[in-house]
Amino acid sequence: MNKLYVGNLSPSVTVEDLQQLLGERKLPVAEQVLLKSGYAFVDFPDQNSAIKAIETLSGKVELHGKVIEVDYSVPKKLRSRKIQIRNIPPHLQWEVLDGLLAQYGTVENVEQVNTDTETAVVNVTYSNKEEAKVAIEKLTGQQFDDYSFKVSYIADMDAAPPDQAPRTRRGGRSSRDQGPPEPGSSGEFCPPRSRQYDFPLRILVPTQYVGAIIGKGGLTIKNVTKQTQSKVDIHRKENAGAAEKPITIHSTPEGCSSACRMILDIMQKEANETKATEEIALKILANNSLVGRLIGKEGRNLKKIEEETGTKITISSLQDLTIYNPERTITVKGSLEACCKAEAEIMKKLREAYENDIAAINANLIPGLNLNALGIFSSGLPVLPHAAGPRGAMPPVAPAGYNPFLSHSSHLSGLYGVPPASAIPHQLSQQAQEQEVVYLFIPTQAVGALIGKKGQHIKQLAHFAGASIKIAPAECPDATERMVIVTGTPEAQFKAQGRIFGKLKEENFFSAKEEVKLETHIKVPSSAAGRVIGKGGKTVNELQNLTSAEVIVPRDQTPDENDEVFVKINGHFFASQTAQRKIREIIQQVKQQEQKHQQGATVSPHHSK
Repeated sequence: MNKLYVGNLSPSVTVEDLQQLLGERKLPVAEQVLLKSGYAFVDFPDQNSAIKAIETLSGKVELHGKVIEVDYSVPKKLRSRKIQIRNIPPHLQWEVLDGLLAQYGTVENVEQVNTDTETAVVNVTYSNKEEAKVAIEKLTGQQFDDYSFKVSYIADMDAAPPDQAPRTRRGGRSSRDQGPPEPGSSGEFCPPRSRQYDFPLRILVPTQYVGAIIGKGGLTIKNVTKQTQSKVDIHRKENAGAAEKPITIHSTPEGCSSACRMILDIMQKEANETKATEEIALKILANNSLVGRLIGKEGRNLKKIEEETGTKITISSLQDLTIYNPERTITVKGSLEACCKAEAEIMKKLREAYENDIAAINANLIPGLNLNALGIFSSGLPVLPHAAGPRGAMPPVAPAGYNPFLSHSSHLSGLYGVPPASAIPHQLSQQAQEQEVVYLFIPTQAVGALIGKKGQHIKQLAHFAGASIKIAPAECPDATERMVIVTGTPEAQFKAQGRIFGKLKEENFFSAKEEVKLETHIKVPSSAAGRVIGKGGKTVNELQNLTSAEVIVPRDQTPDENDEVFVKINGHFFASQTAQRKIREIIQQVKQQEQKHQQGATVSPHHSK
């Protein structure tokens, strides 16, 4: 994807002219320049430099009396569903962009591209090439706050003929890094395999050891992948000049641990040979949404791992998180053997948290609901782990028709989003379209942040979610919590509540080691309260075990004027959502049974005559 087409060239232009132009504009020296009559093809080392060249040169530079045109060189057979949008205003909110993209079709994937430019760049995948074509026609030149969108096709390798597929997938590149395979990758085509819960191990290694890990001609890394039956991606071109580079290892838990051990051993040997003085530490990258469960209550889980493995474990500050990097660094120090033991225990905890989230969401949330492309967290951070690919890539979104929370062959992207609202099938049950009321309790000091300046944030949130959001007056002057009343469909509830949870985390109303856990109340018919509790409390206990949320049906409640009582739910976002959906299912079942009973009572007199 880093090959550019340079057009409208004067016949007198030479290769040297083009290379001199790139140097003058402080662009990287092209790896290859193929000059034809009136145009040229130029290879750039990475996507970032290719974008910079397009932005710097196209329509802005005159060469031998002619203004040159620069764009991606994409063969017609690869012009399909994927496009790139550049010159996006840096202040543009994700939900606004998502809404704009959805006007032209079903968006399967939106990925942020890290660039040196002031404006933002995204790669977008539509469900078919017709939609992508319309999007290019409509979005090209579209003005937004004095910024004019620039749109291009990018290579859609999925559209390549079958005989080209293995070649384009060498090294297991992520969709963000399309282009020539990196020498740091495994260099071998790995056929798709069934990986229901592929949870890769991601580690950071000092840049000076990357060469040793790859080995001459890639032999060392090939040996690692062969011996451990794993796929290892070394993102060596990412963050040029950075002191550390991320490595992603795909395999079974045992395979990941074996590859990690071999990489640590290679680094230790290299350090000994170069007489490096610094200690070789293991640095594991983990999405922030999982870290709280790794740490455990009052840090108990982490302390236990330290004691059992003889290591010292620290976790990077929450302040280090950015919109492009939702991962925290878990640093493990100790002997090589101790670090490997700790890695297995840490990954076991992270994997458990990850799989619990998948199971809960897959079983119980709204089908067809987009978790990330809809931007349910105001910070833009993904709600679930970014499992693969270079740091900073926006999480991919699963194609329509996929089980929303199971991975496909290249990523675990099913977890990070499912078809956008435009792709939600009409077969959603009537229950999913009903208006629901939820009472959410937030810290009193967070009210201002939720409302925003002149009420702007809460208005935007209500519009985005398609919900009514009201903040109830304080019950007393020194109240520590305020009630937020959210009214809307299940989808609107999911989006609104998700953004509220995200806003509280973003504004640091919870400490770095805390997960955002809020109390939520929903009303249920008094006739359904017993069903929620179950015989001997069986149902409510099962609910709590399934969802990880605390569910309480207060006894001795007096039903309100609508003959309803409250159910209290306390937990992190996904736990709360899952519990809400399960309780709504119970309510629906009770209503259906009551309707059948009433219909039976109406019919029975006729039968008795």
